[in-house]
Amino acid sequence: MSDNRSILVNLVSQLKVGMDLSKVTLPTFILEPKSMLERIANPFQLHQLLEEAAREPTAEARFLALVKWYLASWHIAPKGVKKPLNPVLGEYFRCRWGGASYLAEQISHHPPKSAYTYIDEENDIRVSGVVCPQSRFLGNSSAAIMKGESRIEIRGEVYTATQPNVYARGILFGKMRVELGDGVSLAGNGYELVLEFKTKGFISGEYDVVVGVVKFGGKEIYKVSGKWSDRVSVTRLATGETSELFRVAGVTPEEGRVPEDQGAMESRRLWGSTIEALVRDDQEAATREKSRVEERQREVAKRRSERGEVFVPHFFDLEGVARGGVSYD
Repeated sequence: MSDNRSILVNLVSQLKVGMDLSKVTLPTFILEPKSMLERIANPFQLHQLLEEAAREPTAEARFLALVKWYLASWHIAPKGVKKPLNPVLGEYFRCRWGGASYLAEQISHHPPKSAYTYIDEENDIRVSGVVCPQSRFLGNSSAAIMKGESRIEIRGEVYTATQPNVYARGILFGKMRVELGDGVSLAGNGYELVLEFKTKGFISGEYDVVVGVVKFGGKEIYKVSGKWSDRVSVTRLATGETSELFRVAGVTPEEGRVPEDQGAMESRRLWGSTIEALVRDDQEAATREKSRVEERQREVAKRRSERGEVFVPHFFDLEGVARGGVSYD
């Protein structure tokens, strides 16, 4: 651990506050053994909560169930400070849960932009969106400003949602830890969740706190509070009645089934050797294999430029709208 911290200190000594980290080569020991395209699928590991939302009989109950799914999924993350692999241009990832399917593709490299879609026709659910992380060095921490928006369709009702920003704390001194921070919203069908992910203060405060309200027609009807990593409650403002929205210990994530026929640009195959090296903690091999993938993609980009060609995503357009389906069998 002390050697890893020394490597980080040496790296950040060469950086300036506010610097874009997307073009900085990070040490492999902080990498998660999966692509960002797969990381984006984490919320759908709680697909059963989306299905429960679709079965709720009233609009208010469906919205609260949607809030539950949205907040309960943030705890699905690796231990410690880990960053997923940056997808290369044209990389894609697919998986499924029963009849529900997920597909994501890297549609832009500079700036990074990942498009995804989740379809569950049996329960009349469709979720799609674009994730555009912007990384910044802040001194003793780094920030991933999560640009982009999700569109959630359930039983014909349409909602939009934003994401909290991600902070890696304690890079130079103190305990290294990931925090979620800043304001988010989830809105549609007359309802709106206005929520803040609180970051811990230097002297006071707690980790993982969320505080916000649910509005209907602009009027506040519920208070939302708790810790996204443990338990969150809702209080009906008209009566003062408080109930548990969810408890992390009570939800079980389920990883999607990845097809065996992996294409050359599919995440698990593309990064296979890198992922294997990261899992067995062979940093030298992980660095070598990661560099091999990235160098090959630079060569592809160079040849494309020499031919005067413009990259066109296979499954999405350049705005992140899905072109059509994909086989999962």
